[in-house]
Amino acid sequence: MTSIDVHELTKEYGTTRAVDRLSFRVQPGRVTGFLGPNGAGKSTTMRLVLGLDRPTSGSATIGGRSCAQLTEPLRTVGALLDAHAAHGGRTPRSHLAVLAASNGIPGSRVRAVLEETGLGDVGARRIKSFSLGMRQRLGIAAALLGDPRVIMLDEPSNGLDPEGIIWIRELMKRLAREGRTVLVSSHLMNETASFADHLVVLGRGRLLADMPMKQFLDSRSRPRVRLRTTEPARLHASLASKGLTGVPAEDGRWVIDGVTAAEIGALVAGEGIPLLELGDERATLEQAYLDLTAEDTPFAASPARNRQEA
Repeated sequence: MTSIDVHELTKEYGTTRAVDRLSFRVQPGRVTGFLGPNGAGKSTTMRLVLGLDRPTSGSATIGGRSCAQLTEPLRTVGALLDAHAAHGGRTPRSHLAVLAASNGIPGSRVRAVLEETGLGDVGARRIKSFSLGMRQRLGIAAALLGDPRVIMLDEPSNGLDPEGIIWIRELMKRLAREGRTVLVSSHLMNETASFADHLVVLGRGRLLADMPMKQFLDSRSRPRVRLRTTEPARLHASLASKGLTGVPAEDGRWVIDGVTAAEIGALVAGEGIPLLELGDERATLEQAYLDLTAEDTPFAASPARNRQEA
């Protein structure tokens, strides 16, 4: 099994501890979202896993081995950390050809990943002419070049247009379905919610959460139901008989805390109360994330001051 294993990982820069005794495992067969505020240690952790930096203590391995022990690393792990890593004077084809040759990868893979990432028609253009989105696609092509079992991506949607965002989302899901280990760092909560199965959340270099997406959302919110009915008076009486209280919202819906849609559905069905709409209302990933990391955000902006106080 090719997993990413981080054990008691610590990294200090002078008096600053960027990563603080961090331990977690990224399993194959699912997309793991890697979240945390700026300065939480995400990028440092990814660099440590990839052997681009040395830990102060602890370990980070891929399939039980450190990246430094891999003779042809791109065949095991592919990564996108910096979209500007490729030299602007090269072409995508030459850039990937050098990577392929240095890792024992067949030259046929260069054309294959250029086509897969939508760069097949611009393989001979200079990279310096590329937009950020095109550079992102090239970085993803490099990550896929060795057909690795482990993929690590840092902000892969950055600079992509809507079509590109949908493409990278579906790509990550497909890679996970193929049994690969996929770790994706992002600040885009709505986008992360659309592709991640599991979450690892950091704050000030420490582990704050390591759990499935649904469990994370459920742990940060209470059950709540939102519904619409043509007979609000009967609904109110039925709820009151069960010790429940419905609060009418401005949009004509009712909000009921502490229950699920299944429970309310059974109740109103028994009473014969017609419903136009019924659904569970859960906290969004953004809400749950902000609730968890509120005390671990070192660079949070201060609330705007009242103009009369300015």
